[in-house]
Amino acid sequence: MTDLPTPRGALTPDRPLADLTWLRVGGPADWLFQPADIDDLAGFLAALDPAVEVFALGVGSNLIVRDGGLRAVVIRLGRGFNAIRVEGNRVIAGAAALDAHVARRAAAGGVDLTFLRTIPGAIGGAVRMNAGCYGSYVADHLVSARAVTRGGEVVTLGREELNFAYRHSDLPEGWVIVEATFDGVSGDPEALEERMAAQLQKRDETQPTRERSAGSTFRNPAGFSSTGRADDVHDLKAWKVIDEAGLRGARRGAAQMSEKHPNFLINTGGASAADLEGLGEEVRKRVFQHSGIELQWEIMRVGETAPGASPQADQN
Repeated sequence: MTDLPTPRGALTPDRPLADLTWLRVGGPADWLFQPADIDDLAGFLAALDPAVEVFALGVGSNLIVRDGGLRAVVIRLGRGFNAIRVEGNRVIAGAAALDAHVARRAAAGGVDLTFLRTIPGAIGGAVRMNAGCYGSYVADHLVSARAVTRGGEVVTLGREELNFAYRHSDLPEGWVIVEATFDGVSGDPEALEERMAAQLQKRDETQPTRERSAGSTFRNPAGFSSTGRADDVHDLKAWKVIDEAGLRGARRGAAQMSEKHPNFLINTGGASAADLEGLGEEVRKRVFQHSGIELQWEIMRVGETAPGASPQADQN
């Protein structure tokens, strides 16, 4: 893959991706593109051969890149895409803005988007995956999102077009979210800041926040209906069925299910992507054997296995 458009932003061949993911694993991308701005991104995609795969990478907080890397142009948004502004009860955030930063900026402006405070990652990924916490989800607050299509067109999408479900949206393959507009209720800035501090304390007490993880590994089984809204919550939790199957602290090489929270897959140091994904598949198998519950991955896994490595049992 050598005949690529010439953008104004940085275009790097054979770029290792491990240092761009929270789990610190993964082989190289054929190309890493960091666009200068929306026009640069749109022009690049418009001129790019339609046969070339495109993958949008945020901060790598919910991702395993396999050891063989990605045969694609990986697009990573940076400084030109992280602006945040508050206009009344509306908050407009660039896709590269961190969820936590958006929550804090909104709170300072008297707007309650506190559910974003403890969600790892950036706004583009939060929209794509309908991220949520404490009973609130992106679907509950999103007004619209701007995206660049695979063909280079800049479009605006509402909630209906994104068709949100639990940890899912219908964003087409190769489209890149560049900005999102949220609507929040008014709140006292000091009270909102206190609420977020309490959320952080609770998170740190219950989750391995000092370890290399990618957040929750598996979705809560049958936890939501297709709407993904809070009133559809059931009590069945992934961590509980993993724990009941005796898999708290389970290991494969340097990959481990956290002792503190068994739905967190962690890299204790030197794990490969194959170690991490392989342990996850072993957990899925043993939970099914124990309880008949089929866990579904919440962490996205992309790319190719390393040459000579055994394929994973299930890529779903």
